[in-house]
Amino acid sequence: MTSWMVASVGSEIQNFALTWLPVMFFGLMVVVVLLLWRTVKLMPRVRPTEITPGSSSSVTWSQVAGLDEAKAELQEVVDFLRDPKRFERLGARVPKGILFHGPPGTGKTLAAKAVANESGARFYAQSASAFVEMFAGLGAARIRKLFEEARKNAPSIVFIDELDAVGRTRSGHSFNREQDQTLNQLLVELDGFGPRDQVVVMGASNRLQDLDPALLRPGRFDRQVLIQPPDMKGRRAILGVHTVGKPLADDVDLDSVARQTAGLTGADLANICNEAAIAAGRKDHNSIAQADFDHAMDRVIAGLQQRRVISEKEKRILAYHEAGHALASHLMTGTSTVQKATIIARGSALGYTLNLPEEERYLHTKEELVDWMVVTLAGRAAEQVVFGRVTNGAANDLEKVTDLARSMVFEYGMGDSAVSRTMRADNYALSEETKRMRDQEQARLTDHAYTEALRIMNKHRPALDRVANALLEKETLSRDDLLLLFGDVEPESRASETVGVIRALNAEQPAG
Repeated sequence: MTSWMVASVGSEIQNFALTWLPVMFFGLMVVVVLLLWRTVKLMPRVRPTEITPGSSSSVTWSQVAGLDEAKAELQEVVDFLRDPKRFERLGARVPKGILFHGPPGTGKTLAAKAVANESGARFYAQSASAFVEMFAGLGAARIRKLFEEARKNAPSIVFIDELDAVGRTRSGHSFNREQDQTLNQLLVELDGFGPRDQVVVMGASNRLQDLDPALLRPGRFDRQVLIQPPDMKGRRAILGVHTVGKPLADDVDLDSVARQTAGLTGADLANICNEAAIAAGRKDHNSIAQADFDHAMDRVIAGLQQRRVISEKEKRILAYHEAGHALASHLMTGTSTVQKATIIARGSALGYTLNLPEEERYLHTKEELVDWMVVTLAGRAAEQVVFGRVTNGAANDLEKVTDLARSMVFEYGMGDSAVSRTMRADNYALSEETKRMRDQEQARLTDHAYTEALRIMNKHRPALDRVANALLEKETLSRDDLLLLFGDVEPESRASETVGVIRALNAEQPAG
């Protein structure tokens, strides 16, 4: 009886397993498929931006200003895509890759769009960050799909923005394996172009030093185009492009705006034009006046005006601080004249003094840099001379002077003891004595500049008082107001006037 019952139970278990195990296995497979399907749905679906020539999103050469050198370099690519036979009969081939590098907002993407439109090629734009995902193989698959689409619709241009997101130097670590695999696929695609594919790859990056060397070699990115912030002529052209269609008043001087915006990029200038239009619209005007551009420049350069409650004591300190900067600018700098001084808070600054260069300069002498340090420290010197104590308001000035003195000694060889070599902070082979000498040279420069600032504040105390009292009364002084207050005070430094002047040789006259 017992053996029969055991056999019966075993038979039932066997029948249950034969009946329900396949069902349970099938159900498990369904759950796995559902989970995979949900995972696929969670994957971001990113498609490249496609722009066809002549569409509303296309860009023409006339819309690209301030990039004359880059446009001349890219014109060859345009000519090749338009008429490839003219170059093929000479054995030439189109550059496979062109890399734009430079500061943000200088027009790298705009230049690539213009090349595509002028050459009649399709334009495929994709951010490199879209290729880097947590799912293994997804980035490489997207790169393959992008290049397949570009080859299918040749002639075409593939533009990869922020290339450093995927093209960073490979580390070989396991946690970067997906990024390395994506970069490897990009390198394979760049090598896979035939001479007749008529596909040009353009990349843009703000960090050229971080890119993998294999990506930069000839045959992949053949050309590197540096796009820098425009000079005065370029800024004037950019302002002309961005004011098309905007009603300007008769008093608008775009040349003056271009002169006051040294160092700004094309994106900054476009923002200034837009802010000026918004300011005019806020006043319900029918045209944009020069005052609107002045407001826009203050907002973009210095920041949003802050309505801070400042005591009379602090206001007096601010007035003398900015008066010190303005007076020292008049006395010490010949190429960067003071244009405005204000004690109205903007951004993080409680007040500021605006200096504008008279000309575009790329080389500066040691004497000019020392004069600039004197101007920067003149605000603190004015506080010391007038009130007998200093405040924390000069923190940013001290930081600027320290950085400049460090560069002069560490990189430019402008110290007194070491004039023929650099002593960079990342050079760990320097001896302790050399490091000590380097720090002493840096301190000597800043201390000398502060001593000079104290001297001129004491010497020209009446002019300092006049400017400070005017700032307390009006809060903002223009260049004309400042020149009237300076009166007959003559500049003391002529360092900028002697730049490029050849020294006369004391040649002995032959005996007669």
